[in-house]
Amino acid sequence: MTDYVTRAGLEVAADLAQLIETQVLAGTSVSADSFWSGYAGLLRDLMPQNAALLAKRETLQAQIDAWHLANRSKDWDFAAYEAFLREIGYLVESGEDFEITTGNVDAELATTAGAQLVVPVMNARFALNAANARWGSLYDALYGTDALPGTAKGPGFDAARGAQAVAWSADFLDSSVPLTGASHADVTAYGVTNGVFFAKVADTSHLLADPDTFAGTTDSSFLLKHNGLHIELLIDASHPVGAMHPAGLRDVVLESALTAIQDCEDSIAAVDAEDKVLAYANWLGLMKGDLTETFVKGGKTQTRKLAAERDFTAPDGSTLTLPGRAVLLVRNVGHLMTTDAVKIDGQDTPEGMLDAAVTTACALHDLAKTDGARNSRSGSVYIVKPKMHGPEEVAFADTLYARVEDILGLARNTVKLGVMDEERRTSANLSECIRAVKDRLVFINTGFLDRTGDEIHTSMQAGAFIPKAEMKDAAWLVTYENGNVDAGLNASMQRRGQIGKGMWAKPDDMAEMLGAKLGHPKSGANTAWVPSPVAAVLHATHYHQVDVFAVQDDLKSRPAGTLESLLTPPLLGGRNLSADEISRELDNNCQSMLGYVVRWVDQGIGCSKVPDINDVALMEDRATLRISAQYMANWLLHGLISKDQVEEALKRMALEVDRQNAGDPGYTPMAPSYDGQAFEAARDLVFLGTTQPSGYTEPVLHARRRLAKGHAE
Repeated sequence: MTDYVTRAGLEVAADLAQLIETQVLAGTSVSADSFWSGYAGLLRDLMPQNAALLAKRETLQAQIDAWHLANRSKDWDFAAYEAFLREIGYLVESGEDFEITTGNVDAELATTAGAQLVVPVMNARFALNAANARWGSLYDALYGTDALPGTAKGPGFDAARGAQAVAWSADFLDSSVPLTGASHADVTAYGVTNGVFFAKVADTSHLLADPDTFAGTTDSSFLLKHNGLHIELLIDASHPVGAMHPAGLRDVVLESALTAIQDCEDSIAAVDAEDKVLAYANWLGLMKGDLTETFVKGGKTQTRKLAAERDFTAPDGSTLTLPGRAVLLVRNVGHLMTTDAVKIDGQDTPEGMLDAAVTTACALHDLAKTDGARNSRSGSVYIVKPKMHGPEEVAFADTLYARVEDILGLARNTVKLGVMDEERRTSANLSECIRAVKDRLVFINTGFLDRTGDEIHTSMQAGAFIPKAEMKDAAWLVTYENGNVDAGLNASMQRRGQIGKGMWAKPDDMAEMLGAKLGHPKSGANTAWVPSPVAAVLHATHYHQVDVFAVQDDLKSRPAGTLESLLTPPLLGGRNLSADEISRELDNNCQSMLGYVVRWVDQGIGCSKVPDINDVALMEDRATLRISAQYMANWLLHGLISKDQVEEALKRMALEVDRQNAGDPGYTPMAPSYDGQAFEAARDLVFLGTTQPSGYTEPVLHARRRLAKGHAE
């Protein structure tokens, strides 16, 4: 049972009240009374608006369902469909051209392109890893992954493997920070004379092709800069790796994750006050700068904390101080879910509103700093807001954060918002969504999985969708990905904020990532998501290969995609799938769902490496689950599969998932009873999939996780 205390007419979970009053607000100018009275007023004023927006989602969906049912037997008529969508207000008219006016944005989000980590904030160790991923070893990232062919041999240092990493890194340096007339592979010494960097090959000195690339030194390193990103050459000939290099180059350290999203949403399992307090406490520690985590690794106890700033001597002899950690954004939840952490008149309240108030209040501690290690040197709070449908909902978010600013005594637009373009109504009206928050917008991005989930749910009644593997080649997806970049550039986001792309989901497949993810900067995105610090290092090399801002300049004249391409559902039509194709799709989706929900529901793990049906580890969160559940609900609705087939496949795949998790001592097998909360959650996600709001998985997952935790629902 949750213990509650009364604050300004609200019922507040006692542990949440204690966190806010004794830690979040302590040392700030905001009193507990003013916080709670302001928040109570916010809830009473904005909850009806929030409810109305959610009701409009359902009304629009019902109208679209009815239109598809009435027109399913007819030839596809996009003109009629577009007219209908405009008539019901799903599509809105576009206004005149405009520019975003967001100010006080840190360079990491505006003027420098680089990798972005996303990490569950409930896990302090992961949160610290992400924050500290600003700098990373290129040698280690290559040596320990499949980015290089083969693997390290033996328990100790493998010199042959090390030589591969050194050679790859030399090629990287030659392409990013080339020397005149020489290769970094042949350098016998690096040095600086009178503020000028040089490299020796035997007795001959060579300068950098671009002398301005040189940025500074320490006693044991040289700092270079290319495309806004730093490269540190560490010199130590006594080190086993340094001894292999004629210049004693021990490592190449890259500025990697410029930014990191600390996630309160899809990658965590927060279903009650206890969970929310843990998430908020970790975010508070990051904003204060005092978060630590002690753990045992390799038989040794270690304590992790936030990295310090890094000092170098600039070419002119002055001190150059660089951040030691990524600039952090925090992803709040969307408008849909409610929480019992705060109740009003006995009713649960919107979780997104609580996130807005508490995560911003935590950031007061960072805003109060005037020197030293800070998250935002520009005096901003960066919040990513997901799962919004259309301009009205984005405008409502603007209103919400303005109210939070008033409660906390912050200047208007101190809170900067990231708008995730992952719902179909937002994609179709993206420019107007940007306009709705143009004074505080700092980030837009695309997310294939959630966007596909909403694509299926919105057009659920139109017909059966093409198989999942074919979706990445569908016409709508190209239009969606290009349209996101185009809308950002048309609103003058270039060098003012981040235009991002989605996650690389295979954390163990770095060779494939090095080939594929180069496409993100080439697409005009000045950031893209990665699943680990190692992936951030390797993805950072792409931003040396590509001048993203030059690419953006070229893209400004690109013809816009069409609404017809964006909004025509990718259906099977008259195409018949074989029994084998259907069976493979069924098994794939069942295994994917079960592999994820069994950890979410039983263990409270919202994001982890989940083996797929071929035992390939994939980094999965709720977006992965949404697409699988909606696919199966769609095929079930249109008769490609039956309920009995789904039941049989779920049980068969449960055995497979049990096998894959057999080495986890905390794992609860689903077989042979098939009656646990996790298995029931998977069944609900399929059999109730057509009626879930926007096809979201949160209502089912939260209900089953709360039961697993012992809550009486």
